[in-house]
Amino acid sequence: MEPVLARYNISYRMAIAVIFPELVRYSALRDKMEITLLKALYINLGDEYADFSIGQFQMKPSFAELILEETSPKMNKNPPLELKSRSHFDDLVSYRKAIVSDLENTRSQFNYIIAFFKICDKKFNTERKGELQKLKFIATAYNYGIDKTAAQIDTMIDKKFFNTKLFKTENYSYADVSMFWYQEFNYDK
Repeated sequence: MEPVLARYNISYRMAIAVIFPELVRYSALRDKMEITLLKALYINLGDEYADFSIGQFQMKPSFAELILEETSPKMNKNPPLELKSRSHFDDLVSYRKAIVSDLENTRSQFNYIIAFFKICDKKFNTERKGELQKLKFIATAYNYGIDKTAAQIDTMIDKKFFNTKLFKTENYSYADVSMFWYQEFNYDK
């Protein structure tokens, strides 16, 4: 673009500044279209066809389903907070719509996080771990899945899959990123 603009004596910086809002809008519109398509695929066909991160805490429908399954009354566990199990819905499409709605709502997502922590405490005895080991374990489980065994989660703690995708960077483990935040931004210091 820059050489073409220079041929016409137009400042590259000026041109980019002028079109930047439209570039951002296009990107946001494209993201919105992608999410809309992914939501439709998930609602109608399930997480085998579309399992995407959504909402403030970037949860996937499969994560929400696992939380709901783990807190199901059929499993002799009380549903925490305002989460509803599959049995509350007439059909699978209504259930999936409710999950998407939950994941688009920050308060509902926070309820899933609370349930997630409680499930980890009960299922993996995370209260017995030291503070930093617990943090690393739970951060890994959040990304890797609570449907895994403790041993499987432990083997993933140091695996480096996380990057910002904004630009090419080194990959980090989810546990390391959580640990960095925890240690650098500890308000009790």
